[in-house]
Amino acid sequence: MRYALLLALALVAKVNADPIPDEFRQNGWFVGCQAYTFNRFSAFEAIAKTKEAGGNLIEFYPGQTLKPGSKDKVSHTMSAEAMAELQAELKRQGVKAVNYGVVGARSEKDVNEIMAWAKKMGLYSVCTESTEMVAAWEKAAIENDIKVAFHEHGGSMSNPKYKVWNPLYILGVVESRDKHLGACADLGHWCTSNLKPVECLRILNGRIISVHLKDKAANGGAPVVVAGQGVVDVAACLEELKKQKFDGHISVEHEADWDNSVPQVKADIEFVKAHAK
Repeated sequence: MRYALLLALALVAKVNADPIPDEFRQNGWFVGCQAYTFNRFSAFEAIAKTKEAGGNLIEFYPGQTLKPGSKDKVSHTMSAEAMAELQAELKRQGVKAVNYGVVGARSEKDVNEIMAWAKKMGLYSVCTESTEMVAAWEKAAIENDIKVAFHEHGGSMSNPKYKVWNPLYILGVVESRDKHLGACADLGHWCTSNLKPVECLRILNGRIISVHLKDKAANGGAPVVVAGQGVVDVAACLEELKKQKFDGHISVEHEADWDNSVPQVKADIEFVKAHAK
């Protein structure tokens, strides 16, 4: 009887992944950068640039050089020594790693390796487009108490093999699954697909785990611009996230001005902070 009670309590405790510590809130939001914004630099430099831009959270992606002059890459297959270096630099800079992706998985073994690394890194979530592995992601997410966010790039009905661009597809993947699974809402890529981001957020109501924030000059393959200067209607998206009581992280992903994007990223972070929760 006592064992059954303890088991039940353990299962209840795993309903939600560990929250991001409140000390990292800025005007109510958890906001930082997707390191891909600084993909011409190392991960150490991306951490520093995130801090310079006013963010205190970072989302890593696989393949970024660890630090200048290093042969190590940020990856779930990186050595324990390289991971320790990365963790030490995060601590030194006062920046918290919250996510990793977009990372692919072809097998349950891949999923388990990714999630085990994420656990060691103390991440809140992992970002992927490998929806075909949803059962394995769900199992690993519950076991490790780490959320899994399914991300989308631009797409259309003319390419039926690529489905994750459509929020209705993502909803179908996650709605019957554990709440550890949900969506990474890439606001700019929804515009690439000629969708309205705020409507996509409404479709995925309650299942948004993380946000990739980017504005675009126009729908389709238009360039990225600073929040509030394009067609995304970032302000309306933030209001919708408030209504949904979204409490995950927003990662600014400024896919332009590659050599000097800190001012633009800073403007994006300030835009989010100006719409306080």
